Amino acid sequence: MSSKIKLTGQVIFKGDPGYEVARKNWDPHTDRFPKVFVFAQKTQDVANAIRWARQNHVPLRPRSGRHALEGNLSQINDGIVIDVSEMKKISLDKKNGTVIVETGNQVGRIVDTLARQGYMAPFGDSPTVGIGGITPGGGIGPLQRTTGLICDNLIGLEMVDAKGRVIRANHKQNSDLLWASRGGGGGNFGIYTKYKFKVLRAPAKATVFSITWPWEQFEKVVKKWQVWAPNASSKLGSELSVGPKKGGNVSMLGIYLGSKINALHQLKPILSVGTPTQKVIRYLPYTEATKFMLAPDPVLTQRYSNQFSSGFGRQPFPDKAYKVMREFLEKAEGGTPAGFFFLNWGGAVSRVAPQATAFYWRKAKYYVEWNSSWVNPSHAARNIALARNTRKKLKPYIVGSYINVPDQGIKYPGPVYYGKNYARLKKIKAKYDPKNVFNNPQSIPPA
Repeated sequence: MSSKIKLTGQVIFKGDPGYEVARKNWDPHTDRFPKVFVFAQKTQDVANAIRWARQNHVPLRPRSGRHALEGNLSQINDGIVIDVSEMKKISLDKKNGTVIVETGNQVGRIVDTLARQGYMAPFGDSPTVGIGGITPGGGIGPLQRTTGLICDNLIGLEMVDAKGRVIRANHKQNSDLLWASRGGGGGNFGIYTKYKFKVLRAPAKATVFSITWPWEQFEKVVKKWQVWAPNASSKLGSELSVGPKKGGNVSMLGIYLGSKINALHQLKPILSVGTPTQKVIRYLPYTEATKFMLAPDPVLTQRYSNQFSSGFGRQPFPDKAYKVMREFLEKAEGGTPAGFFFLNWGGAVSRVAPQATAFYWRKAKYYVEWNSSWVNPSHAARNIALARNTRKKLKPYIVGSYINVPDQGIKYPGPVYYGKNYARLKKIKAKYDPKNVFNNPQSIPPA
């Protein structure tokens, strides 16, 4: 029998000071009680934790930014949570246009660090999401029509496998693992410790915009947006949100990598819809523009729980889909962050073939997600049902689902998240994790 493996890094067992803080997730309805948390300081700590888990027959979960939308993806009762959030090095190589980031970095920190040095890193809708989790699932966001998905910029990685071995992957070695890590979801193959991305030069300035309309105009605005957004310049990225009927509104946030005059020309078709109640359009230094797009996550005094679901639209919603949307928004709880969210697709995202990376859903016109939220735990079942029934009703109008916005109501999730790439992902899983050590309720099983 091999000698006992010791946990290294910052180790917090159940009952230790700091355990409750370690347990907290962005979404409060994670009610899991792990046996131990390991906050890794370096790759070796991750390797030791995996080997310890195997030796002690303890289930494990990796964690980066604590933003897992289904809490049991990064927490597990009586298991070990291997948290990389303290691994935060960022090394920019200007000569080669690449950056190596440790996987504990939050997206906002990477974007800001690079922007200050004149480089552009793609981001999503929150600065506090961990790069470790968002990257392997794809990484969608407002710059994607110019930069591609976050995972499209991934050119190398370091990962610790189920035996505690450090594996490096790039286009020359373990290229199948690199392929799988570009859209195959986090927590499937091992624990990532470093990512290498290619980076683009940032413009000196960019135009950002935030437009608001009254809730009653949501159908008009969404209808126009679904036709306008996919055909706008690929330098323009926009997110459209529709809140609940009780107290909600319609809002569009976006960025155009160019002048205000050109931005206004691009925005004209959507600004002429309905009666916008607020228009903010600013030409800002690039570092300021990213801060405008990545506003700090609201610190909610009342902690909301959420149920999300997602898909991709290949053509504009027909009238029947608006009926489903309206029904959802009328039933959603007011005063919560519930609602619909759309992101425009195309550009660099759609120039990549569906099977060139593990991220399959390239040929859409827009991305759509919806979430129901509640404060009172007794409202959970009703709201989870609301989100999941909405998925059933929208099914004729959408394809697929985004693995970073998982919905455990999806019965056979593999083909829904990964399309025709699922079979290849199962083979790669069998190669790197044949015993299925890295698993969660919707993870990829080995072939």
